Amino acid sequence: MSSARLQIEPISAFEDNYIWLLTTDQGRSAAVVDPGDEDPVIDRLRERDFRLEAVLITHHHGDHTGGVEGLAAAYPGLRVYGPKDRRIPEITHPVGERDRLMLLEGAVSLQVLAVPGHTTSHIAYQGEGCLFCGDTLFAAGCGRVFDGSFEDLAASLRRIAALPGETLVYCAHEYTLANLGFARWVEPERAAIAERTEEVRRLRAAGRPSVPARLDSERETNPFLRTSVPAVVAAAQTYAGCPLVDETAVFTALRQWKDHAYD
Repeated sequence: MSSARLQIEPISAFEDNYIWLLTTDQGRSAAVVDPGDEDPVIDRLRERDFRLEAVLITHHHGDHTGGVEGLAAAYPGLRVYGPKDRRIPEITHPVGERDRLMLLEGAVSLQVLAVPGHTTSHIAYQGEGCLFCGDTLFAAGCGRVFDGSFEDLAASLRRIAALPGETLVYCAHEYTLANLGFARWVEPERAAIAERTEEVRRLRAAGRPSVPARLDSERETNPFLRTSVPAVVAAAQTYAGCPLVDETAVFTALRQWKDHAYD
């Protein structure tokens, strides 16, 4: 018998959130990542005749956790994985760096990565050629710094950027077109950004999500993963009005630029 293959599909929530549904081609078990709302998840599970086995949480924000209580009530015995953070009381299985999860009746293995910065306890789940990264990395962008730090977020993004280029990045929001707009501010002459912008416009016009994104595409078009590129450094220094001594300083200037002048 062939091994089960992971299947991933988006469940839309709110205005621009994606809840990721994980299943296999050989079973009826399912897991979801960052369910901010239980209703669309329950509807999809019933429609597809899946039973929810586990929830994976990346961080404590309500648009990622708001549906957990309702899902736990609908599916008794539900395992809820997430960071060791008292702000997420629904978690039944706290996890952290290097922990490994076996999901979907043991068919899928994901490793936990600590990726703080957007929040202090943010984590991601990596495996099966995929990265579920919440709000740390977006397609063509990254999350804001809330209770984390610029230094931590810069380090987390460098860590993600070092993963294999074929990694599929499953972030939690449909922000790609807006993020590419800022990328054009930073590198206005870069053809790869213009080409990706047109590709994403076509996808969105057809009602299709722009994520997942390949990590090698992110490295070519996402300014927050390009903090060592001379053109990006020069743009960040122009905004900051001073020399920037390292990649963390470049990242900080870029993030502040986007926060204050673009978003």
